[in-house]
Amino acid sequence: MTYTETLTKYMTHFVDQLIYSGIEDVVISPGSRSTPLAMTFSEHSEVAHWVHVDERSAAFFALGLAKEKQKSVALVCTSGTAAANYYPAIVEAYYSRVPLVVLTADRPHELRDVGAPQSIEQIEMYGGYVKWFHDLALAEEGLLPYVRKQAARAVEESQSNHSGPVHVNVPLREPLVPDFSLEGLWNEGAKPIPKPFRGLPQISEQQAAFFEELFLSGKKGLLVCGPNTNSNLASNVTNLAARAGLPILADPLSQLRAGDHDKRNIIENYDALLKSDKWKVNLQPDFIIRLGAMPVSKAYLQWIQKHGASIDHYVVDTYASYREPSGVTTQFIWCDSGKFCKKIYERIDEDHLENDWLGKWQKMNTLAKSHMLTEQDEELNEGHVVVHLSNAMPDESVLFVGNSMPIRDVDSFFMSTPKRIRILANRGANGIDGVVSTALGVAASGQPTTLLLGDLSFFHDLNGLLLTKMHNLPITIVVINNDGGGIFSYLPQVDQGAHFEELFGTPIGIDFKAVVEMYGGAHKRVHTWASYKRSLEESYQEDGLSVVEVMTNRKDHVPFHKAKWQGVAEALENWNEA
Repeated sequence: MTYTETLTKYMTHFVDQLIYSGIEDVVISPGSRSTPLAMTFSEHSEVAHWVHVDERSAAFFALGLAKEKQKSVALVCTSGTAAANYYPAIVEAYYSRVPLVVLTADRPHELRDVGAPQSIEQIEMYGGYVKWFHDLALAEEGLLPYVRKQAARAVEESQSNHSGPVHVNVPLREPLVPDFSLEGLWNEGAKPIPKPFRGLPQISEQQAAFFEELFLSGKKGLLVCGPNTNSNLASNVTNLAARAGLPILADPLSQLRAGDHDKRNIIENYDALLKSDKWKVNLQPDFIIRLGAMPVSKAYLQWIQKHGASIDHYVVDTYASYREPSGVTTQFIWCDSGKFCKKIYERIDEDHLENDWLGKWQKMNTLAKSHMLTEQDEELNEGHVVVHLSNAMPDESVLFVGNSMPIRDVDSFFMSTPKRIRILANRGANGIDGVVSTALGVAASGQPTTLLLGDLSFFHDLNGLLLTKMHNLPITIVVINNDGGGIFSYLPQVDQGAHFEELFGTPIGIDFKAVVEMYGGAHKRVHTWASYKRSLEESYQEDGLSVVEVMTNRKDHVPFHKAKWQGVAEALENWNEA
């Protein structure tokens, strides 16, 4: 058997097993050394392949695809620094628990560490940010069962326990072009490896009885739902809250603020409520049960750090982990969050329980919501950009949110809605890089998608817009342009004059219209609420890329938000004195 025949069968069995094990999408960046991988994926009829020339953007695109589909997505690149460009997205995937199968082509062993071109050290190059690493053997006869085993394991490792990225380094000798005219490709010579059966952990009856007793004890409790993608959580946690008479502090990424589940116990405005030192004390519970990661709200984190020593704290996570950045003493519960809630509420007979503790949170939430939604003037502001966006977005769609201020404004201004809108963000490492590409990966799944981000995040990932042109991906992008980093205006160094603007404010003064049109998109720059609402409505009629650029004044940013928080505090004070 010639080397080309050996390589071809080796690659076809490897790729076939990846697809058999569940890979439905592969994102490929062009390169020479990765030729066997790229061509074999393109030849297979049961996988969608996406091509993007920028590996950094391609990796975030794959992250978005995997995040939306909640399935492993493969990445393919050539050797050298191409693989290094994957690093930021791999870090995000690791911390946000998104399954990626990273396939980096490499020089064969004899060309490593000898000065060969486009050759760097790729062995375990992602360190502890991948769940599993394997340096694949070079293609040889008799290794078809081996290469299938590694492919199956790669997919399984990416999805087992907490999902995340895995890395398979693939050394390849020349010649690199496979011969797909050969007989018996794909599955002759080695059977596909079956997918493993997998179940989700549950608490025992004895443990469920403990929480039943806690909920019925009359103690003041809170359910806190942080960022979550568990599809069975919303109905189960709201059923539990109704039967136990507990408020739910719902992070915007919890998937609880939108949908057709019961929302009577959901408190969306807890961030505004907890900014008051007085109410931080008055709202202190006896126990907290948190499901999912720590919420976006900094006020909530500071509240826990200050008062957590006197609160019994429980954190539910599907598998063993220690996600508790507040530093308080915590009882971890390792089981599926939806099954946890269901097992307990089925033990509680009374439904829609009401009490003074729940009523207090509900009333305060209503007061806060009323004030947060009140428009004070005609000047554009980031908060009501979110309000009008939530009203305009179509049902059965996805809102992807950039970091820094956009996610915080969604936390403060995206209220409960019967629309079925999923809210996603890159909250693993919380970076502003790759946001456009990730959102386009979400859009590639077929769901109508809206991206909300700031001007710096948009600029940071403009290369991602090529994906809309290459793959005809429809997306509405709302860019809040305050010419710089608005979130830094809350830092103490804001009064440092020129140093602040140069080092933190970082105005870039770029006209995005020409950039958007270069990629074949429609661009509208708005200065009034009327034009903003009209542009949003029109954007959802566009077939491809539509960018709505909202011009705001960074100097008004902090005063607007502080006025809202002060108004909430005054409304609560007046209610308390009545």
